[in-house]
Amino acid sequence: MGRALKPLICCIGKLSYLAGGMAITIRGKQASRKEAPILVVAPHSSFLDSCIVYATKMSSVIVRKESMDNYVGKLINYTQPVYVWRDDPNSRQNTIKEIIERATSKEDWPQVLIFPEGTCTNRSCLITFKPGGFYPGVPIQPVTIRYPNARDTVTWTWEGPGALKLLWLTLTQVHSSCEIEFLPVYYPSEEEKRDPKLYARNVRDVMAKALGIPVLDYTYDDCRLIARAKQLGIPGGTLSREVNDIRNQLGLARSQIELHLATGTLGGGGGGPPTQWVNAEEFTRRLGVPLDTRSQRLFDIFVKRSSGLVYFPDYLLCAAFLSLQNAPLSQLLSYAFKVWGGAARRVSCAQFAELAPRCLGLARADALAAFRAADLHDRGHLTYDEFISFAEKKAEYSFIFSSDATHQKPKAQ
Repeated sequence: MGRALKPLICCIGKLSYLAGGMAITIRGKQASRKEAPILVVAPHSSFLDSCIVYATKMSSVIVRKESMDNYVGKLINYTQPVYVWRDDPNSRQNTIKEIIERATSKEDWPQVLIFPEGTCTNRSCLITFKPGGFYPGVPIQPVTIRYPNARDTVTWTWEGPGALKLLWLTLTQVHSSCEIEFLPVYYPSEEEKRDPKLYARNVRDVMAKALGIPVLDYTYDDCRLIARAKQLGIPGGTLSREVNDIRNQLGLARSQIELHLATGTLGGGGGGPPTQWVNAEEFTRRLGVPLDTRSQRLFDIFVKRSSGLVYFPDYLLCAAFLSLQNAPLSQLLSYAFKVWGGAARRVSCAQFAELAPRCLGLARADALAAFRAADLHDRGHLTYDEFISFAEKKAEYSFIFSSDATHQKPKAQ
């Protein structure tokens, strides 16, 4: 019964896009499941990319199980999707296992449809493909999506407009178009069959060439890390991936010397330019690394062009952010208080106005207002514990404790 309804659902889906003013053009020919059990689609940039499901005759998509409990989810069920269970720690391995079983099965499964980037991008490049869909080592068919419109109303990333606004903007256009192109089937070599990451890279290169865009070796996790760093105002946040790579090369990520330096002599009185502003030689001396091209690049990322020096607390805070990626934000804030306030974790109003925009994403005016509100006795200084006690009672600071089980959820006042 489900299979009999698929052509009807595909027709309704295509008509719904057309009714919304978006014409879908298909180029090339979709290979059969026997020729290519897996379809790899890129770039992924919008929720409107779901039109690919109708264009590929209801191929099986990979979808979170919790997304199935709505109207759209019921329709997706007709694709016989591969479910991902967010709460299952073995979800990734189980998903790969399911993809391998379907791709190599003799049964008449639909083709598996995968967006290997794992997240939405702005289509300016192809980021690193996740290797999950390449583990079976079977032939795949690359499929590209383009939106050749004068005005971009579809790109849905973490920095852009929300889904409802994009949908409204798209619906108000007189005409929008989407181009889907089926590229020739890609047959893996023996080496690619043994190395899914190599297979994924080579397929990405083929698709990037067809699209006329570059590739960028960033993963979904890298993009999420950079977005988080920018949101919090972390110094060097837009280059946090590169900073982390250099720290790994220099052994700093392993030794985490920056976390030890945070409790040293930098805080507690603002040691002044001789202490906090450093040149390349002093920068590398403090980190215990040689002055070479790697450490020089690390220095250059944080250097202030006007002085040619690095404000060392900025680097320490970025390094702490990278070292504490999976820790609660309150722990990063604790290190920030150490960097600016010393072992006592006590900062002045001016120091708090420096650290809060750098790790809480607060505007300077909001940071000053928060300091005055938290400094209940008007002493002109604030300890970490005092600020935490204040923040725990304010709903607007709940994001500090969102992943910290040791704190109660703040209540609005």
